[in-house]
Amino acid sequence: MKLHELSPNAGSRKRRKRVGRGDSSGLGKTAGRGEKGQKSRSGSSVRPFFEGGQIPLFRRLPKRGFNSPDHVEYQLVNLNILEENFNAGDVVDQESLRAKNLLGKKVQMIKILANGEITKALTVKAEKFSAQAQAKIEAAGGKVEVVE
Repeated sequence: MKLHELSPNAGSRKRRKRVGRGDSSGLGKTAGRGEKGQKSRSGSSVRPFFEGGQIPLFRRLPKRGFNSPDHVEYQLVNLNILEENFNAGDVVDQESLRAKNLLGKKVQMIKILANGEITKALTVKAEKFSAQAQAKIEAAGGKVEVVE
């Protein structure tokens, strides 16, 4: 096989459609647009979901709910995760949790919840703690620091 013998696979290269180039081309006169109507006119474009003047679906459906602009989302971390991934005396904060791939990539505030038991004395820094989680950490000899 030589370079000049190479050719693309059959059907992989499609010729472009040349419209409005005479009746014998098959796409002359109306250029494949049909006779009359909005889409046959030059410069016409119909926006997405346009239903020909009928009230569109998104306006027919009732509005529901409310999204508060002040909504704060917390990344939840349970005590059993701290127990499994940290040693006694460690400082647990956002950087250390992210270094161990325990948090997502999105930077969020952290809330520590009391699911599971903790036996190690850890210094935990987070934006929020549940009352039970705070009590369990302090009972294990650890410290709780609320970060602002």
